[in-house]
Amino acid sequence: MKIKEVRAIEIELNPQPKTSPRPSTRDKELVMNRPIDRYPKSGTDGDWKRPACIITAEDGTWGFGISLFGTPVASLINTVYAPRLIGENCMAIEKLWDMMVRLSTPFGASGLASYAVSAVDCALWDLKGKILQRPVYELLGGPQKEKIFCYASGFDQEWYMELGFKATKLFCPYGPEHGMEGLRKLEEMVADARQRIGDNIELMLDAWTAFDVEFTVRLAEVLKPYKLKWMEDYISSEDLVGYQAVRQRIPWQTLASGEHWYLPTVFASAASRRLVDIFQPDVLWCGGITSAMKICHIAQASGITVITHAGMNYPYGQHLAFAMPSITWGERSEGVSLPGVPLEEMVKLPGTAVIQDGYLVPSDAPGFGLEIDQEWIEHVSR
Repeated sequence: MKIKEVRAIEIELNPQPKTSPRPSTRDKELVMNRPIDRYPKSGTDGDWKRPACIITAEDGTWGFGISLFGTPVASLINTVYAPRLIGENCMAIEKLWDMMVRLSTPFGASGLASYAVSAVDCALWDLKGKILQRPVYELLGGPQKEKIFCYASGFDQEWYMELGFKATKLFCPYGPEHGMEGLRKLEEMVADARQRIGDNIELMLDAWTAFDVEFTVRLAEVLKPYKLKWMEDYISSEDLVGYQAVRQRIPWQTLASGEHWYLPTVFASAASRRLVDIFQPDVLWCGGITSAMKICHIAQASGITVITHAGMNYPYGQHLAFAMPSITWGERSEGVSLPGVPLEEMVKLPGTAVIQDGYLVPSDAPGFGLEIDQEWIEHVSR
């Protein structure tokens, strides 16, 4: 079956919950610290739409994939990848993935190119599942587990416990630029969360690449009493020497990273040096399902766990986690839901399976089980 059309558009995915949220139990509003927050804010952040890729086979069947950073990523798909993919066998996904990576050589296959490859690759897997009338997880090897254990990321820990989660992750509102005061406030935040959730709930911490080596080490020492399951994305993703330094200085702390590592090569390098204990690729950023599978195989061969970034937000990560032995948990992020708002009302892609009492089972419908049509696509692309 040959590819008839490849096109990328920009869409907005904004859930419209019907339930009014109730007040949060938090004393104050917390916002994740980011690398750019080292500098005073001027202007506004870019208001990016999402790129969506629609791939149509010659029999009219079509697959749907998404990523981030709308305009530049959609442009890459439409101008670089689409012309070369049209007319190719839509079932030859390994070949098509390799073609896209090679086409990206002049400008680099990481970063924006990786986001673009991800959208195309996910659309190809959706298309293949629809043509074969099988869920994608069966094409990846079949279900490896009965259900996926899930954790919630954000600041409303008591609400997450009410939803049935048994593990939760905090983001860091403070970083090196806040000095000793930042260390003190982060300890207060973690101590408060631990007190609220108790000792039988796993607790993790995500710095979103905003720390440096020294701040990471000092914070890890301060937080020892609170039994963090892992510390995540603590320094710049490009600083592999820094990752080595952190590994050497706090060998007792479980470390996780990878959402800003792109394509399997960097994961292979990290595995060879055991820089982290947990790989966290994002299926929609790292090069798609095909790339994420390769990363899972690298991890399994190296004795490293995989917990994909934001993997439970969309069907793409759900199907991958259901099939891969190296993936042990799944993350629900992107705000989870405000207190009192059911998770079903926060679905962005119709057909996405919803976490129930801390566990998830993906849809068994063909492809990724998306319940979307051309009318829905037109609506979200206005």
